[in-house]
Amino acid sequence: MKLSKFKFKLPEELVAQYPAKHRDESRLMVLDRKTGEIEHRVFKDVLEYFDEHDLFIFNDTKVFPARLYGNKEKTGAQIEVFLLRELNHDMRLWDVLVEPARKIRIGNKLYFGDDDSVVAEVIDNTTSRGRTLRFLFDGTHDEFIKSLYSLGETPLPRNITRPVEPEDEDRFQTIFARHEGAVSAPAAGMHFSRELLKRMEIKGIESTFLTSHMSLGNFREIDVEDLTKHKMDSEQMFVQESTAQRVNKAKDENRNICAVGVTVMRALETVVGTEGKIKAYDGWTNKFIFPPYDFTVANTMITNFHMPYSTLLMVTAAFGDYDNVMNAYETAINEGYKFGVYGDAMLIK
Repeated sequence: MKLSKFKFKLPEELVAQYPAKHRDESRLMVLDRKTGEIEHRVFKDVLEYFDEHDLFIFNDTKVFPARLYGNKEKTGAQIEVFLLRELNHDMRLWDVLVEPARKIRIGNKLYFGDDDSVVAEVIDNTTSRGRTLRFLFDGTHDEFIKSLYSLGETPLPRNITRPVEPEDEDRFQTIFARHEGAVSAPAAGMHFSRELLKRMEIKGIESTFLTSHMSLGNFREIDVEDLTKHKMDSEQMFVQESTAQRVNKAKDENRNICAVGVTVMRALETVVGTEGKIKAYDGWTNKFIFPPYDFTVANTMITNFHMPYSTLLMVTAAFGDYDNVMNAYETAINEGYKFGVYGDAMLIK
């Protein structure tokens, strides 16, 4: 499969700049992956497609305030630092992206906060924009993280062109977010409100959780036409033994299993064995899924509408059938559906 197969013209005004007023009132397109048939619904109608004892699998990762603005020593030039992940707890080493990268060299010191309360030294270059920073901070690790995060802002993606607003701290997060470590929110899960989860419970639909910390690799541009040559960035993920047991039991009983989001689908396919059962896991995944691909665990998926050339779109097309999904995207554009993390949703069944 070629990269160019995932090109489509997306009008700028269809990239959602804000979420729906109420989480479960975004639009929902329902796609039958066997027939290509499309229905237009509202997200809170999603439960009509599921029965008692069906199983939803959610990603309970939590976004942290990963985007910081600091100043370079001597020149005072403003620098944007995007925190990717902590490399060493004790030494306070972080893997980051910097902008403008050409001005940030090994040995430079960066200052953060109105009183320069947090200082970092550049100790390594990792990629063209990547750096390793060592933060210099007097205090415990908990105090350091609290101070660092207080200086950060919600890491909205670049296609949201407005400034970050206070409401984003809550809305760029699922209501069941528990385990901090993501630099982007699992968008499909953001459509679930407390009321919708309560209705699931009343209907007898079951749910379970895994953790997959979304990285910027989901949004990085692919620079090869032949997709077999693309290497995904690794994401940290955790599947508890209790989750594995619930998923395997549902599979044994031929119940519907719904992966809520691409990260859940990728995580499930990472930990599935030859018997079609999943196992507990604590590690990393760089699994890259694109058409054609045979999925083993989930038989339904909820996902948002993704950007052209996106790896998220590729997983969606692999699951929903390439032709059906690309036709559905054309319909979505014609019908004015919103794209991106704050956009509308698709149920593929």
